[in-house]
Amino acid sequence: MSGRRQKNQYQLAFMGEAEGEAPCPFQQGIELLAAKRESKSPADDEQLMEEVCKRGNLMEAWKRVRVHKGSAGVDGRTINETRDDLREHWPTIRKQLPNGTYRPQPVRRVEILKPDGGTRKLGIPTVLDRLIQQAVHQVLQCRWDSTFSEHSYGFRPGRSAHQAVAQGQQYVVDGFGWVVDLDLEKFFDRVNHDILMDRVAKRESDKRWLKLIRAFLNAGVMENGSVGPTDEGAPQGGPLSSLLSNLMFDSLDRELERRGHRFCRYADDCNVYVRSRRAGEWVMKGIRHFITTRLRLKVNDSKRAVARPEERKFLGFTISNDEEPLRRIAPKALKRFKQRVRELTQRTRGVRIERMVESLARYLKGWRGYFRFCQMPRVLSNLDARIRRRLRMVIWRYWKTGRNRYAQLRRRGVPHARAAIAAGASNSDVWRMSRHAAVQQALPNAYFDSLGLPKVARPSST
Repeated sequence: MSGRRQKNQYQLAFMGEAEGEAPCPFQQGIELLAAKRESKSPADDEQLMEEVCKRGNLMEAWKRVRVHKGSAGVDGRTINETRDDLREHWPTIRKQLPNGTYRPQPVRRVEILKPDGGTRKLGIPTVLDRLIQQAVHQVLQCRWDSTFSEHSYGFRPGRSAHQAVAQGQQYVVDGFGWVVDLDLEKFFDRVNHDILMDRVAKRESDKRWLKLIRAFLNAGVMENGSVGPTDEGAPQGGPLSSLLSNLMFDSLDRELERRGHRFCRYADDCNVYVRSRRAGEWVMKGIRHFITTRLRLKVNDSKRAVARPEERKFLGFTISNDEEPLRRIAPKALKRFKQRVRELTQRTRGVRIERMVESLARYLKGWRGYFRFCQMPRVLSNLDARIRRRLRMVIWRYWKTGRNRYAQLRRRGVPHARAAIAAGASNSDVWRMSRHAAVQQALPNAYFDSLGLPKVARPSST
């Protein structure tokens, strides 16, 4: 079978439809379409659902669903199984969407551990519902994004958590040395559907849109084998949740702007920067009242605070109150990192050192991609040294007996006297021995480089 025939064999039904472009470009740096209600005509609204069903938009949505992977929903169908079903059933689904008769299935409830303790409830839609949500998300994002506040950084094209942290740092540089740290209690579980749908209706008048989004919100949740209703909340886990959260918080952003505050918001994590504690207390009182009365959400009183930026974490970082404020990794983030490294370097895992380094490397590459944004290179260098020390300790344990340890050290070029002293040391303190000069000589940094162990610090700072 030719390569072309193999490719066509795996095409979905909508990939063979008439050519149509995605509703807007997704490349970074391309200007998004404006979404102002006054510039729209009724014809625009009537074409919205058709935009969702265009071939280019659906292909982009399917590509993103595949990239994000994810587990099956309540129907038990994987991505590949859903692909096979779509070849047969897509024409029917394609008719249901414009007609307003498409019915999403309930989401599958799963709980994951939160980094700082407790659990977070996620709702996993079926792969088909994820595809439809993603296609809807792409069209609405193009229409809405340019109307959102410039202080909103979460889940938006061309914006990132790093930008939010950098903006917070700039506020501190400008003399706003106190932060009002707001923490909403279970935002995704408490979103009021009527308030949210009112905000959608103010932007989109096509009733098919409103009906579809309401259907996703009210689809229900399957937990412990039974399906329960969802009268409030937006299941955290579907592609639409992030966009709807930005829409919900847009009124908070506008209120903060109206009051002239300097703030950064990333999803439900919002920091307001002020010049004094007294000003912060007044701001906290006013914002808390707005959130509870206008948005009908609950502020977590045990976690909210007015404090110095270095005392509060924001997206994994703190900002020092030095003469030149610097971005630092939050203590809790460092603690979680060290704990994860300990888990990945447990001797009881029973794997060879090469396999251990492989799994450790995957974690380190993702971690450094985010936390290298800090401005404390010595901290990163110390973490690299700590990781290598952990691995030396593991190898020292693998060598077990004094005779074998002596032989291994000598094989790696350690002089007789130094090797004998190290091999004869007590077996009770392997952590101390991991810093022994003989062990470091036998297992130098270059050895771990040869195994493919990445460094979290930048090369210039090592």
